[in-house]
Amino acid sequence: MNKKLTLYFDTSIFNFVFADDAPDKKTITLKLIAKIRAGRYEVFISDVVLREILEAPDAKKVKLVKLIQGLQPVELELTVECYELAHEYIKKRVIPLRYEDDAFHIAVASVNNLDAIISWNFKHIVKLKTKKEVLGINALMRYKEIEIYSPLEVIND
Repeated sequence: MNKKLTLYFDTSIFNFVFADDAPDKKTITLKLIAKIRAGRYEVFISDVVLREILEAPDAKKVKLVKLIQGLQPVELELTVECYELAHEYIKKRVIPLRYEDDAFHIAVASVNNLDAIISWNFKHIVKLKTKKEVLGINALMRYKEIEIYSPLEVIND
């Protein structure tokens, strides 16, 4: 039996389940969620995701919390080790300080040895520069390689 891939979902994944203004991304995200429900992957989130969701407007927050509860992802803590790695990404200008949470998402997945980060965030996470520089920093700091993908790249595997 094959080992399930361990995937870290940032907040963007959950948001696009309800994105009626982006029907293509919503459809792709719903296909990904169906694969999760079918037991294809093991999903992880962090307390950063939970905090970002709690900052959402009430109506959206209720939907997001219900979705997450239904998926039952493993919740990971933002540890000191995660903070140190995230700040290395910021110090090396992989992620701007203003978007520190994006660095935290990558660091939590890296520190916890997950297989991949799944995100719709093309500005700071799912882009060639970030992928290459994260691999380099992780290697220097002795973390395993972490893959970074959009949901589109995952639903067809």
